[in-house]
Amino acid sequence: MFMLPRKYVLVIAEKPKAALKIAQALSKVKPVKHRMYGVPYWVVYHSEIPYVIASAAGHLFALTTSEHGFPVFKYYWVPVWAVDKEAKYTRPYYLVLKNLCKYAIAFVNACDYDIEGSVIGYLIIKEFGDLGRAYRAKFSALTSQDLRQAFRRLSKGLDMSMVEAGLCRHELDWIWGINVSRALMFAVKIATGKRIILSAGRVQSPTLVEVVSTEKQRNLFIPTPIFNINVNVAIGGRTYTLEYLGKPFTRKKEAEEVLKEIKKEKWAIVENVRYEVEKIKPPPPFNLGDLQAEASKIYGFSPLKTQELAEQLYLDALISYPRTNSQKLPLTIGYETIMLKLKENPEYRNYVENLLKESRGVLKPHEGVKTDPAHPAIYPTGLRPRKLSVDQQKIYDLIVKRFLATFSADVILHSITVHLRITRFKFKLKLRRLYLKGWLKYYPFLNINYVENLPFIGKGQKLPIVRARVLTTYSRYGKSYDKTSLLKWMESVNIGTESTRARIIENLFSRGYLKIVGGKIEVTPLGYAVSEILEKYFKDLTSVELTRKFEKMLNDIREGRMKRENVVLESKNILSKILLEFKAKAAEKAGIELGKSLKYIPVENKCIICEGEVVNMKLCKNHLEALENLFKQYKVWVYAYGSIPWREYLKKVFSLNVSGKWVREVAKGILDKVIEANPQ
Repeated sequence: MFMLPRKYVLVIAEKPKAALKIAQALSKVKPVKHRMYGVPYWVVYHSEIPYVIASAAGHLFALTTSEHGFPVFKYYWVPVWAVDKEAKYTRPYYLVLKNLCKYAIAFVNACDYDIEGSVIGYLIIKEFGDLGRAYRAKFSALTSQDLRQAFRRLSKGLDMSMVEAGLCRHELDWIWGINVSRALMFAVKIATGKRIILSAGRVQSPTLVEVVSTEKQRNLFIPTPIFNINVNVAIGGRTYTLEYLGKPFTRKKEAEEVLKEIKKEKWAIVENVRYEVEKIKPPPPFNLGDLQAEASKIYGFSPLKTQELAEQLYLDALISYPRTNSQKLPLTIGYETIMLKLKENPEYRNYVENLLKESRGVLKPHEGVKTDPAHPAIYPTGLRPRKLSVDQQKIYDLIVKRFLATFSADVILHSITVHLRITRFKFKLKLRRLYLKGWLKYYPFLNINYVENLPFIGKGQKLPIVRARVLTTYSRYGKSYDKTSLLKWMESVNIGTESTRARIIENLFSRGYLKIVGGKIEVTPLGYAVSEILEKYFKDLTSVELTRKFEKMLNDIREGRMKRENVVLESKNILSKILLEFKAKAAEKAGIELGKSLKYIPVENKCIICEGEVVNMKLCKNHLEALENLFKQYKVWVYAYGSIPWREYLKKVFSLNVSGKWVREVAKGILDKVIEANPQ
């Protein structure tokens, strides 16, 4: 059995891979792996001092309570495996660190330098070690160079402002989640006698409410007809479509009258021609949100999948820390060094050689405005990958190419904008030609419509009209969510963090509140039911404003402007008032509503379209509202077309994919004579 040194510095990494990287960086020879409880750790000598490097497995502690019911505000930290069966794999790591902490003369928190990493290391050292002998290692990449530099610059003491912010986030999420979840389950229990697991969360709930609100409006949407003039002209043997510059027509008759005038003409007269040079600046380097958006657009990856792939690349020291909000690359990362390392990879050699020639030795990144106090934007370290999965390679390639593009030249387009007149009506034609590819040589994922050559067009020139017609289009409900756009919404309203947003979204799916249909998010009946109860009885708790307010408070703790205990107390006060009122006045009513949605309580009078409870005309409230919308919008369609029979209108609305789901269901019900409804 291996004997540990009598005295040593204990280094705590967040994951075993990170621990190995640290051991390799600190040791002059190949470090030897040892095991305890089946968990690896390493002993190395750094500056002639023995270092023991071990790892956690993410969070080893979780909050819990021994109290039942709600509100509950007494809680404490326990080993995560003691309260979560799925976390039993963490127990050996817990036992290893407990043993190794006993004889350590100093402790280094070398977990990821973010709020979660700060909390993980803090709780381990607080529980098993001595906070008075603790140090913090800060790094953004797991390369040997970065790690050695971090250990040369260890901070005495832990980053307590980040620790306090992290502890506060855990406490807020716990008291918010357990109390509202217990309130929902209590309501179902007293109304139905059934026990069911329901969950709500400080960030999860407003996110669910946003998706439900958006889907309701989309399901009730009825498109409006829009009429436009479509004109094609011939230039140099090719046909081009002109853009009508007048307002779209709301009445078909008006559009047809304009078309009659246009059809009398043979030519479109060029009134003005403007040649321009357009420049598109390079994209900024990736932060996590931008990487998730691009990986979704290009490869269809979910935000969580992209995050996990990036984290694997980070643990292999191939990229910098990915959970960052920054779009900036400081000089200190060593642009040229990274470029020269990337050049050794045949896949990127030509790219780097071209870029270095193009830049003439002056490497200056085009940065975005977003910053992060802990980490720069995501960048490749330059180390050559060995064995990557297909999906890992895709993410790595995106990061490398985006990094290179950041240092490249603008994309330059030559454009021609032509203003034309046909009788008294104005039109426009805009064409672009790609003159200089610039950063698109490195990051070719921007779609730009351009022609090979710009035609010569002069003022006063007559262009023959090939075809003119009235084009009917229909308005669209502009908002719908997939996982990536939902994450972007969370980012835009500043709820959740880079680390938590993707997982919160996945939680909504695992709880059965949301599902994916045709690439888009749809709400399940359970999701509708829970959202409705939350909005009706916990409206303040589901508001983005309140969630954002606490996010700001958490940031204020991190910046040293607020105390954790004050923020937690304010949260308890808000929750206590709402929860006690719910328990006293609304729980049974809410339980009946949930019970019906969950089919624990039979609905005597069911909607003829769905299983919902009838409100009027044999329809539930959602389908009744859809019917009312059909009546209202029919008047708009009659105005647009001059006249249109009721059933023809319904057939058209039903046939349009842009029509809302509930609207189409009601339209079909009327057409099938299941629903008797005629406009008044």
